[in-house]
Amino acid sequence: MSLVLKIIFWFFGIFFAVITTIGIYVLAFYLGFFGSLEIAEKNINSPYPKNLLNKKIQSQLEHSMTNKQILFGDTHVHSTYSSDAFLWSLPLNNGEGPHPVSDACDYARFCSALDFWVISDHAEAATPTKWMEAKKAIRQCNAIHEKSDIPDLISFLGFEWTQIDPNKEDHYGHKNVMFLETDEASVPIMPIGSGGVATDGMRNPDRLPTVRSNMLSMALFDFKNRNRYADFISFNDHISQTENCLEGKEYSPSDSCYFSALTPKDLFKALDDIESDSIVIPHGNTWGFYTPSESSWDKQLSIDNNDSKKQISFEIMSGHGNSEEYRSWTASYTKDDVQFCPEPSDNYLPSCWQAGEIIKRRCLENENSNAVCENRAALARQLYIEGGLSGKFAVKGITPEEWLDSGQCKDCFLPAFNYRPKGSAQYALALRNFEEGEEQRFKFGFIASSDNHRSRPGTGYKAIDRMVTTEANGPTAVFLEENLTLQEEESDEPRKVNLEELEIPDPFSLWEPVRQSSFFTTGGLAAVHVDNRSRDGIWKSFERRETYATSGSRILLWFNLIGETETFPMGTEITKKDNPVFEVKALGSFKQKPGCPDYRLGKLSSEKIKSLCKNECYNPSEERNKITRIEVIKITPQNSNYENIDNLIMDPWKVINCPKDNEGCRVRFSDNEYSKSERDSVYYVRAIEEPSLRINGGNLRCDYDSDGNCKKVNICYGGYKTSREDNCTMMSEERAWSSPIFVNFQ
Repeated sequence: MSLVLKIIFWFFGIFFAVITTIGIYVLAFYLGFFGSLEIAEKNINSPYPKNLLNKKIQSQLEHSMTNKQILFGDTHVHSTYSSDAFLWSLPLNNGEGPHPVSDACDYARFCSALDFWVISDHAEAATPTKWMEAKKAIRQCNAIHEKSDIPDLISFLGFEWTQIDPNKEDHYGHKNVMFLETDEASVPIMPIGSGGVATDGMRNPDRLPTVRSNMLSMALFDFKNRNRYADFISFNDHISQTENCLEGKEYSPSDSCYFSALTPKDLFKALDDIESDSIVIPHGNTWGFYTPSESSWDKQLSIDNNDSKKQISFEIMSGHGNSEEYRSWTASYTKDDVQFCPEPSDNYLPSCWQAGEIIKRRCLENENSNAVCENRAALARQLYIEGGLSGKFAVKGITPEEWLDSGQCKDCFLPAFNYRPKGSAQYALALRNFEEGEEQRFKFGFIASSDNHRSRPGTGYKAIDRMVTTEANGPTAVFLEENLTLQEEESDEPRKVNLEELEIPDPFSLWEPVRQSSFFTTGGLAAVHVDNRSRDGIWKSFERRETYATSGSRILLWFNLIGETETFPMGTEITKKDNPVFEVKALGSFKQKPGCPDYRLGKLSSEKIKSLCKNECYNPSEERNKITRIEVIKITPQNSNYENIDNLIMDPWKVINCPKDNEGCRVRFSDNEYSKSERDSVYYVRAIEEPSLRINGGNLRCDYDSDGNCKKVNICYGGYKTSREDNCTMMSEERAWSSPIFVNFQ
């Protein structure tokens, strides 16, 4: 049994490398900030507004359509059409079964009560048939409101380009693509894959015989669910039957073959050939489980690898954590083409350094001399670095708990696992490239989303059932864990990492899945200020960058530059020489009532609500969470390619406390140093809510010593070691991030 399971998970572990990752809820009519805002939001939670809203509320709604509204959505949602999602749905992985695209539609409409969402399954697992079924499901989801003047839920078609490379110079990361149109004539026959690691892992036909035999073995272990494993065989057979496009062939939207865009340049070029407009949303650039330690945004800031007309939004947070914040530390550094392990710094313990500490402790416990143990510790650090993403195997017989909180951003808000600071939003906004004749800068608007792999858009409304509202997963029994994990005696001597010699039973263990499970949380939301509640209205808001991100709460946020005769919203780029004046307005999200609101379900049964929503829907009370403070971040982009980024990001540049007796907060501030500095500047704000419970709000949940060092971790396991009923909740300050305002001095 042990050998069979080792073979099983060796061949399927590669799928994990590609993770990344009401009805009408019209939130904000721009009628004077607080005014009639509350009555509109509190009463609109039906999927069929024409039938269910009383005449008074409906009249207010229609009257307000000439003003800007705030809509909430999720642009990053996976169904079981994604290979990793299918794998996680299997019972032996603690899964609850398949999650079709139609479930995502129902969840967005009835459970999370979103205004819009985007299906974004991994292109690398796509086939013409699955893509066609996804398109049909999106059209059917939209068809419910075809005859309504006010659509309750607007569904978009998209896919994820899941690029991975172990070489930092060839790693570009994951990007979601969403299309404006959904009709067959405007969208491609197949989505566009990334090639490389993800494609090889999911489309190589040589692995199919082993897939079949392994799934049959799993069906014998779990006989009552045998059909699920048979389905996985069919799933992989279907992928292999789709031909790859000939090498060197130009992309065509009408081709049914699988096309690989190897770089962002290739992706943007292919998207230009598609009739529908598209938006590209990078995400996961700080996720250290698959991102090389020194990977950065620098190589993508070029005319070839950045299309500023398409790549206009940045996913600042998802269920994998926050990717906003820059830090000056790094997991490794390179000098004279050799990588080294950095020493610990404030709020950061490099995992390579911890490898040395573990070896030294073991060595001293075995009564070796201090000199011998110091030498072994130094060697362990270097072997960890040379091992790359698999560096942890430099320490023999290691357990996840021994790593403590190494590799993590200790002072970031809900950070991504094994954080990569040079992949952050702040680092990207501080960059400038002067080398190609035409100055290059990233000018992203901010959004957040879920990256949920269980067809559940907008999971952040309540801290419930982490096994479906987060990416938590793991073995269901001890014998499974033992066969997934490399079983070794511990040693006080480090070793060179050689994966072929180690015969690791589960390649996903290369990316530390056990520790990572403590960093999976419910997702964020994308908020848009729209002129009208429509597909086109949402799209134009993205194009204007008049968007903002939330960590999951439906905080209402405005951030404006106040001119002499005009007000400029978030996302604006403006040239001025006098000191800018800004205004922030924020209103806390509604506290939630248990259960689901009393609305008409139409064709959706109460049994489906119980199964899909877990009997817990977006269900606002009359009381709002309070906004406690506004944090202002200022970034002055580089004046040369060599200017030190560390000095250009001021976070926070200004903190403004909000009145304690008000739910909302409205403040003005100015930058009195702007005109003196004569530098281009970027400003955005965070609106911070009072603390509330959040799944994995404490990540590794350290026990600290008197000096503030982590001495023990309390991991929230995705498998049997932590009960499904334990949501590992801790208090967290939910927040909203505005899109930046770009103020250019010249």
